[in-house]
Amino acid sequence: MIRLALLRHGHTAWNRAGRIQGCSDIPLDDAARAELGSYTLPEDWRHAELWSSPLMRATETAQLVARRCPRTAPELIEMNWGDWEGLYGLDLKADPDSGFCDIEDWGWNYRPPGGESPAEVWSRIEPWLYALKRDAVAVCHIGIMRMILARAHGWDFDGPVPFRIKRNRLFVVEVDRQNLHPWPDPVRLPRKGSS
Repeated sequence: MIRLALLRHGHTAWNRAGRIQGCSDIPLDDAARAELGSYTLPEDWRHAELWSSPLMRATETAQLVARRCPRTAPELIEMNWGDWEGLYGLDLKADPDSGFCDIEDWGWNYRPPGGESPAEVWSRIEPWLYALKRDAVAVCHIGIMRMILARAHGWDFDGPVPFRIKRNRLFVVEVDRQNLHPWPDPVRLPRKGSS
């Protein structure tokens, strides 16, 4: 059985403003860099294979937390939000004609205009995931984490979300052949110099 620990990238200016980033290559902001520089991986994850999305907010997060360069995988790039990238989520939600809806109402085939559906994102992640040969940490995006955790929890983007993704925590999934088993609780990143 292989363990995969998922870590969300640090904040960007777009995150803080509520803008949809998707595939847009937005860097970490200075506050995120300072915060992430104070964390490290837990001891039992420090020698795991290190992966990240090739988008700079993910690769820089990996370098700051793990103190080494990750291998990058295009499969880990965030969900493509198409025409909505750069727009404000609250504005889209307030417009009844936008087609925007909350994650609890997506289903696997929800698609932003010109973007990807969760099913399509899963189709690109799945071969990468099941090709892992040893324990790994993957620094990626909330959309990628949602796809993997949805499969692990047996959730179909319909109804209450059975997990809550927070920053500076590892969300661990055990990969057993074609089965995924989520750990019940995330693992907090320790501060540098703590035991």
